[in-house]
Amino acid sequence: MKTTKYIMCRALLIMVIMCLMMPLKLSASQITDRAAKAYNQELYTEALKLYQEAEKTEGTSASLCCNIGDTYYRLKDNAHAIVYYERALLLDPSHSDARFNLEFVRQKAGIPDDSGASILTIWANKAAATFSSNVWAVIAIVSFILCLIAVCVYIFMDGIMLRKVGFFGAIILLAISLIANVCAFVNHGRAVNHDTAIVMSESATLSTSPRAPKDKSEIAFELRQGRKVQIIDSVRVSNNLWLNVETNDNHRAWIGSQDVEII
Repeated sequence: MKTTKYIMCRALLIMVIMCLMMPLKLSASQITDRAAKAYNQELYTEALKLYQEAEKTEGTSASLCCNIGDTYYRLKDNAHAIVYYERALLLDPSHSDARFNLEFVRQKAGIPDDSGASILTIWANKAAATFSSNVWAVIAIVSFILCLIAVCVYIFMDGIMLRKVGFFGAIILLAISLIANVCAFVNHGRAVNHDTAIVMSESATLSTSPRAPKDKSEIAFELRQGRKVQIIDSVRVSNNLWLNVETNDNHRAWIGSQDVEII
């Protein structure tokens, strides 16, 4: 009898919790719908506030980041638009809208994506961005399982043709599994490291040491708004956080954290 009462009370408690959570989910969805409606009506400031509220309520997603980036672009804030398109691609490297919009904003703002990378590196990065890290992981596992099946075909089958198919199939599937593992590792590393940032100041002056330059000899170089940098190290000096960053053309210097936004 006590067991039955306990089960009924537990079930009732779960139902109450689910009923309390349902309005929250509905309200989050309604916020996104209201934001999209405001965006379509060209009320971009209101749309941005609603999208940001949805981000706090629902959490971050690639589509939401892309929508926020679109809204920032309409507000003529290219730097923040670039930040959110980059964040969308970190969450989902295969998000075609975010990638297209990022390239469009960079071109229109005159900010070259001067990675300085070789053609092979560019091709490899694009290949890795075809799928998310989770999809690549699934491809790696499935390919490895099929590779094992192909090995069994080669070992246990008598037919020459089947053994050839098993031998060469195992080699190809093993290569696919290894490549998929590398792509999954690369995409996952990009998503969790948060070691890149976008310059937000109109023109940021970088220093040779973690402090504001006192004269021209301590000025390393300048970066315009929207440029992407990789964070190598950080140090706090007099309550100010300084970041040691590297540009895509392999120049390193120090920049104040207030001049950048981490992706």
